[in-house]
Amino acid sequence: MPVVIGHRGASGYLPEHTLAAYYVALEQGADALEPDLVMTRDGVLVARHENELGGTTDVAEHARFASRRITKQIDGEAVTGWFSEDFTLEELKSLRARERIPALRPHNVRFDGQFEIATFEEILRLRAAADRERRARAAARAMPAPAPIGLFPELKHASHFASCGLPMADELLRTLAAHGCEGSEAGVFIESFEPGILRSLSRRTRLPLVQLLEAAGSPYSPEVESRWCTYAELATPMGLAEVAGYAAAIGPDKSLVIPCDAAGRLQPSTRLVADAHAQGLLVFAWTFRAENAFLPLVARSSTVAQERGDLEQEIGAFLTAGIDGFFTDQPDIGVRARDAFVRRASGLT
Repeated sequence: MPVVIGHRGASGYLPEHTLAAYYVALEQGADALEPDLVMTRDGVLVARHENELGGTTDVAEHARFASRRITKQIDGEAVTGWFSEDFTLEELKSLRARERIPALRPHNVRFDGQFEIATFEEILRLRAAADRERRARAAARAMPAPAPIGLFPELKHASHFASCGLPMADELLRTLAAHGCEGSEAGVFIESFEPGILRSLSRRTRLPLVQLLEAAGSPYSPEVESRWCTYAELATPMGLAEVAGYAAAIGPDKSLVIPCDAAGRLQPSTRLVADAHAQGLLVFAWTFRAENAFLPLVARSSTVAQERGDLEQEIGAFLTAGIDGFFTDQPDIGVRARDAFVRRASGLT
């Protein structure tokens, strides 16, 4: 059964990485949650897409933090703003979350200022409570106990944090162990774009690892360019064989599975899924979003970027290409699309 992963929670409906977004993702039926993790100055893992806080919080409105706005080199790029590693957890808890892409998700802006930054511990507690509720519901209906809710924590900028004296992997493993999430049966997949951190983790944990893959420079999608790509050479048949030595899965940019041409038209599937499966690797593709700005031409409802198109159609094409799961900002749509695909594949529709 392909896995539906709530990307930063239900971030198509609420500001990303908030406990409310994770809760809604679970209520919508997501099989797993994906929190991006960064660290505070006092070594606490918190959920943010990046360590720069200005784009997703109201930190700029706090006069007492004005002097902390600086420019840093993050993964080889100059970034100006406020950074999580310069704040204690107590200070971060005084901030409030904001919608990251308000132009495309104006409906989410109404929640600006309502939610705190969530810690990884809080997400684990929410997941545990939801697991208990799902088991109780199944028991009341005399149904088999459901599988544990999955978790795909991503270590963001791990090398940068290490240079700051903040070893993310140590704290991640400690926190997971404290919550009984140590074995492969725990439903936890640790993600990173950095092969080095994953190779190190492979010697320290039994938890499955996911090598995230960007598109630039890959033979599966040579026309795509991305300033974020550092490890595209792993998205090759030879690279996948290397990845299989330390990871259980890859998490590719969806364009590596089915590329689009310059006009946004879907092209034939690449061999990435087949090549990954040949190495025993699962494939979890990202990111599926309902707004026209993120959809291939065939699934767009109009030329208005923020309006929603036919995300189910796009997801169906990728499931047909053989992916084992996918990250989506709209888990309810993802669940419908997955369930419809499974019914069709089983001949039930």
